[in-house]
Amino acid sequence: MYERILVPIDGSDHSDLAAEQAMTLAEQFDAVVHVLFVVEQAGPSGHWDFAVEKQEAAGEEALDAVATLGEERGVHVERHVRRGTPSEEIVDAATDYAVDLIVMGTQGRTGFSRIATAGSTTERVVRLTDVPTLVVGGAGAGNA
Repeated sequence: MYERILVPIDGSDHSDLAAEQAMTLAEQFDAVVHVLFVVEQAGPSGHWDFAVEKQEAAGEEALDAVATLGEERGVHVERHVRRGTPSEEIVDAATDYAVDLIVMGTQGRTGFSRIATAGSTTERVVRLTDVPTLVVGGAGAGNA
């Protein structure tokens, strides 16, 4: 049923839950997991270099964690980093990697970046893509 699953991550508890769910599905369907981290770039070049470098470092850590999870569970994981607006890059990645399913957490971004944009990344992806999307999480998700 599923051959290629896209799981966008941002290092949050919600994206960790989504990665776990994607791995479970990949095990059941012998699917490849495409794990994606999007580096948000805003503002004039040079002004945001430090923030971009910080995001890239966090992204590599998050990608490493999912790749390790895939190794532990015998799932083939392909790592991707893209730059741009997360919702647009996720939708484009789903097309570019010809995925059958997107598995996303309900939320991740906090603080100013969440306030500065209308609606969540997950909401926009669901509206913009034709690819079936499984939304993981919800109120209290990831809280132990």
